[in-house]
This record gives sequence, structure tokens and C-alpha cells, in this order.
Amino acid sequence: MLSVISRARKSLGRAAFALAAVALAACQPATGPGAGGPSVDSSAPVIVALLVPSGSGQASDELLARSLQNAARLAISDLGNSRIDLRVYNTAGQPGTAQAMATKAIDDGAKIILGPVFAQEANAAGRAAAARGINVLAFSNNPDIAGGNVFILGPTFGNTATRLAGYAVRNGKRRIMVVHEQNTAGQLGRAAIEQGVARAGGSVVGVGSYEFSQNGVVAAAPRLAAAARDNNADAVFLTADTAGALPLVSQLLSENGLGPAVTQFIGLTRWDIPQGTLALPGVQGGWFALPDPALYQQYQSRYQTAFGEPPHPISGLAYDGIAAIGALLKQGRSNALTGQALTQSAGFVGVNGIFRLRSDGQNERGLAVAQIRNNQVVIIDPAPRSFGGFGS
Repeated sequence: MLSVISRARKSLGRAAFALAAVALAACQPATGPGAGGPSVDSSAPVIVALLVPSGSGQASDELLARSLQNAARLAISDLGNSRIDLRVYNTAGQPGTAQAMATKAIDDGAKIILGPVFAQEANAAGRAAAARGINVLAFSNNPDIAGGNVFILGPTFGNTATRLAGYAVRNGKRRIMVVHEQNTAGQLGRAAIEQGVARAGGSVVGVGSYEFSQNGVVAAAPRLAAAARDNNADAVFLTADTAGALPLVSQLLSENGLGPAVTQFIGLTRWDIPQGTLALPGVQGGWFALPDPALYQQYQSRYQTAFGEPPHPISGLAYDGIAAIGALLKQGRSNALTGQALTQSAGFVGVNGIFRLRSDGQNERGLAVAQIRNNQVVIIDPAPRSFGGFGS
């Protein structure tokens, strides 16, 4: 257990990107004419603005910016005669710069904005674009900024919780206990799980939390395990991620008598990144959700071949955005980039599988359910290939 605690001490001391992205609850969605959208001439080149975080001075932002651009250009090449004129604008990851670049892009003729990445800058870009009747497909996963003319492409807690809760209830795991961190991300995760379980027809039989620290997890584990047993929970749904408390909390709950032989562990976040997580004893037998692995592996291989380096984990969102825009433009309609068109019920297909945008600015993605067995990821329920019955 010492190695697990050592790893957890390091990971609990830093913020994970995905959780930081959902923690900006102060953002408010832009509203206004942008929710409608512009008229386009799909027989001529259509300018699409891509906002990336280059210029911040951070090497990680430069890598991300390059990967997003490469993914977008790969998608354009796959579309063939799409007539997309991609223009790239650097935001430095700053809300003020993102707002200015969104305005400049629209002045340059952009009919839709793809990006930016971070929630606050996406919110700022959305407000600038709303006044000009332009929609924004942001790479954020923060539902607080979604709505009006801003659509988020990032995977959301709500979508993942609905998928996993539905699978759990169908497979006899109806009595579910939620275990979450005492922070903003943990609270958001808890709410998403509770809503997902309710939609699936299951019951939340208990909710337990822990202080987001090594000592907090150690102190809480016996109490959380006892509560799961006292409430006859079939499953424990964890909000923890691999960069935070998951290594420690999964191990300590197992050592306190929980585990796949007694109570099913379910994870709200990806448990396969980094790959070393798969060797942790506490996650063996656990369930989590992920995009269609076959499609994403094809993308990784093609990207590596084309650009000589692996893609950034979220670069596929840029590909998905271009895929959606290109599919709509190919229909040849002047209203191809309006909110009504973007939210077509059939959705789109990207490198992460099927997805569709909702009228509230959030998204639904077709996810696979996986289980960790013998340090390997095993798909136990494949990702759907269409939205018929999705989420049921």
C-alpha cells in the first residue's frame, strides 16, 4: 500500500485538467442571436475560426495548440470537397484575448468558431460571438458555460453518469452509494451521478465524502466502507480521478472490505489514463466509460503517421468539431450552421464515436463501458453506433 499512498500524495497535490475545467462555476452562458446562427453560402469557401491556446508561454499549451490544429486539418482532408477555410487564432489561454480573437475572426468573415479550450475563455468568446449571431463549439467540458450560442464538445459528467448508471441498473446494480471529494468537482460529480441513477431507475442509498487530501482519504475510508455495507449498496460510484484520489481511495476501500466480490466499483472518470493505473489493485474489476476504442485507436494511428507524434488526448474534439461542420455544410443549406442545424437529433460521427449537441449547449456521446481485469481494459458493453436507444 505504501506505493499507492506515495503516488496519491503526489497526485493529490496537483489539479487535473478535466476537473479544473469544470470548476469555473462563475461563468455564465452567452445568450442572444448567436443561438440562431448566420446564413452561409455552402457553395463557396466557408471560414471557420479555430481558437487555440498558443502564445501563453507554456509548453503544454503550445503542444495542445499544435495538436488541435493538426486534428482539425486532418478532419478537413478527410471531408474531401468540404470548402472549409480554416483560420487559426491564438488566445494565449486568456479570456480577454479569446474575446478579442473571436471578434477579429468574425470581422474576418468567420461563420462559426471552433474552440477555445478553457471554460473562462470560451465563455468570453461566446459573449463576443453572440452579439454577432455566430455560434461557438468550445472544447470545454464545463456545463456552466453551455447555452445560448455556446456548445461544448468536451465529455461531461452528466453524459458519463447516465451511461454507467443505465448499464449498472440493467445488470442488477440498483442500490448505489456515491463517494465524492469535498470540492467543486466532487460536488458536480455527485449531482451528475444522482441524476443519472434516478434516470436509470436505480436508488442512491447513501452519499459519502472525504477531504481532498491524503489524510482526508485515510480518515474517511473506514467510515465510507461501513456506510456502503450498512446501506446494502450493490455498487459504489466514485468521482475520483487517476490524477487525484482514485489510487488511494480505491485501495483503502478495498482494504476495508469492499471490492468486486462484494460491491461493484464504478468510476465517473477515465481509469485507463495513465496506463499505469490499470495495475493498481484497488481498481481491479471496476467499471468506467470511454469513447469507442476502435475508432479512437484508428485516429491515433493516422495522426501519428501524418504528424510524427501522438495526438494530445483532447485533440479529437477539434476533429469532431470539423466533422460536424463539414457534414452540415455538405447538405448545401444556407442555415447549415444555425443552432437548429447543429442540434440535429441524428448527431454526427467523429474520432470519439457518435455525438450530438443538445439545445442547452451540452452534448451526448456514445460511450463504451469497460472493466479492468488482470491489469487490462476489457469492453463489457460496446459504444453505440447510432442514437437509437442511446442512454437507455
